[in-house]
Amino acid sequence: MTKATATIIIPAHNEAGYIAECLAHVLAQDAGGLQVIVAANACTDDTVAIARALEADFAARGYALAVLDLPKPGKISALNSAETQAGAGPRIYLDADVRCDPTLVGQLEAALDTDAPRYATGRLVVSRAQTALTRAYARLWQELPFVKAGAVGAGLFAVNAAGRARWGAFPDIISDDTFVRLNFTPAERIEVHACYHWPMIEGFAGLVKVRRRQDAGVRQVRRLYPDLMVNDTTPGLGLAGAARLALRHPVSFAVYLAVHLAVRTKRSSDEWTRGR
Repeated sequence: MTKATATIIIPAHNEAGYIAECLAHVLAQDAGGLQVIVAANACTDDTVAIARALEADFAARGYALAVLDLPKPGKISALNSAETQAGAGPRIYLDADVRCDPTLVGQLEAALDTDAPRYATGRLVVSRAQTALTRAYARLWQELPFVKAGAVGAGLFAVNAAGRARWGAFPDIISDDTFVRLNFTPAERIEVHACYHWPMIEGFAGLVKVRRRQDAGVRQVRRLYPDLMVNDTTPGLGLAGAARLALRHPVSFAVYLAVHLAVRTKRSSDEWTRGR
């Protein structure tokens, strides 16, 4: 029996500086066939034109690329619009600024090749930041228990058909990746060996903004979907863990703590903001 083709869904809002490289790495995937949907939403730059210029390259590779030019802004709306055109196979949700190793999609497909509900992602590698401050923050962030536990899924996650059946349309929430990950038990979540490269926002103000959004997203999921929190089993850092990190990475710890304190001075509203 022939396996259903995987669909990669890429929501994109004004991603002209990133979409070509993202799609180039998708085009280089070692997969039998792919359906790729770029859900460009309310773009005022050249995102749509850049993506559509690659349609012939995808066709030559045997992959299908569709670029939706959606007038309504918002990532969740873009995801739901793209899903109306997705096939029956595994679904891979990819941020437009992420670069994937060429073996990643094939490994995701293999991990999801089961009738049991499964969630899969690759090994997250934070791309080297341009600023020393963001590099210091990223160094500490990658040592947090949540990240060290694996299967983080920030910027890229995938589910098989049985897993996707666990919810209907994406709800109008801030953190779609948290919502999806917590729809699966730790035993149902898989991290494959291949990597994906995820950029972290540059500068102190950007880090504070994104951290506020992330915290608001988790609070929102906890409030709206309390039953999902049973699947959040990652231990906290704790005072002892924080002390160990401070000793190992004093500069990075100071930067991380400064961002943490700045976030606590003002609670963000429960709305989606740009992650990078």
